[in-house]
Amino acid sequence: MRNLFVPLVILLFFACKKESFTSSSSAILRTSVDTLHFDTVFTTTGSTSQFIKIINDNNKGIHISSVKLAGGASSPFKINVDGIAGPQVNNVDVLAEDSIYIYVTVSINPTAANLPFIVRDSIEINYNGNKKFVQLDAYGRNAHFLRNKKITTFEIWNNDLPYVILGGLTVDTDATLSINKGCRIYSHADAPFIVNGTLWVNGEKEDSSRVVFAGDRLDAPYKDFPASYPGLIFTDVSKNNIINYAVIKNAYQGIVVTNPSAGTKLTLNETIIDNAYDAGLLGINTSITARNLLVSNCGKNILLVAGGDYNFTHCTAATFSSNFIQHKEPILVLSNYLNNAVMDLKAVFRNCIFWGEGNGMVDDEAVVLKQGNALFNVTFDQVLWRVKTNPANSTINGAINNQNPQFDSVNTAQKIYSFRLREGSPAINKGVNAGVTIDLDGNPRPVGLPDLGAYEKQ
Repeated sequence: MRNLFVPLVILLFFACKKESFTSSSSAILRTSVDTLHFDTVFTTTGSTSQFIKIINDNNKGIHISSVKLAGGASSPFKINVDGIAGPQVNNVDVLAEDSIYIYVTVSINPTAANLPFIVRDSIEINYNGNKKFVQLDAYGRNAHFLRNKKITTFEIWNNDLPYVILGGLTVDTDATLSINKGCRIYSHADAPFIVNGTLWVNGEKEDSSRVVFAGDRLDAPYKDFPASYPGLIFTDVSKNNIINYAVIKNAYQGIVVTNPSAGTKLTLNETIIDNAYDAGLLGINTSITARNLLVSNCGKNILLVAGGDYNFTHCTAATFSSNFIQHKEPILVLSNYLNNAVMDLKAVFRNCIFWGEGNGMVDDEAVVLKQGNALFNVTFDQVLWRVKTNPANSTINGAINNQNPQFDSVNTAQKIYSFRLREGSPAINKGVNAGVTIDLDGNPRPVGLPDLGAYEKQ
């Protein structure tokens, strides 16, 4: 019993020992950052939380008399100090060799500005006669906010402000949405873009004139996350859709097209689909024509099932694993069935590249699957691909197997991807004349021997 008593007394002594504090002005607190920056924040929607650590490296505690926003209650920023919210929080202790957190959010009021604008404030930390400041800034952006928007007639969107979609957008049957060059459409995580009628996207070749579809989280790291929003969905009754010079990025499924229509259901010209978590382009018994299409770094780049009618010319489909998406599926999967249904299939892929990083998880980047006796006609005409075995059930007129296309720049660590061709690429001058006079950048293609893929080496 005596042996137990002594350790218990020691434990009680240390447990009851009062924390020692210093009031010396030479005892300094430091912060994890000197400036806290918020990327683009749409007015009225508010930001995610960021945090600052106040760190005490001293061997004694420090009493903070106040932590406050210089802008007070009228500041667009809000703070929470060690669990206490307010524009000013008083009497906060930071124990020796310890730290506390300040959580910061920002909510910006709408203005008349069309361009992004900056809002600023600072956090003032007062202790032991010292003042320390942390600067705060955020880019605010006005926008058209569309909640559960339904388009019932003919509607035109112009590039005056971004469009932020909350809850979803639906283009009704027999209605048409025409999106003009330079528009930016940002969808919330719960907001599918559903087209029962017709969608026309009228981008142009300059980066600022392309039409961009993305998630509405523009702050790091969320701006690079796949599955940020559901994607574009062209339903059974949709028809006559044309997308020119668009960028569709960071969706769960970039584009989904179901069932045929009279004529081509979806035409994609000079368009990029990037970083979709599941399928970049999913077609289910439908009709798609694509020219100068880039589908990159998706879970399944191009998935065309249950038959259909497809024509792809000068397209590049390529994937390299990232922190978010592992390259585990073929770049192209084409089939004439889904569950027990077998449908007619016609498909032509001309002057295309299908390439994966070769991580050992995918043997064949192009796979063609056939069941039953329905009409089946699949042609690959001048392609470069990574395959162990050429696709079955197909006509192949010229293929370059397993030669690295030598894309201009691929750096997965820095998230740099340029699928243009370097000098010496085996894809240069290997195409056939398909009547395509420009590339994905809008640059000219030669009449005689164009390059394979979406980009022409200039």
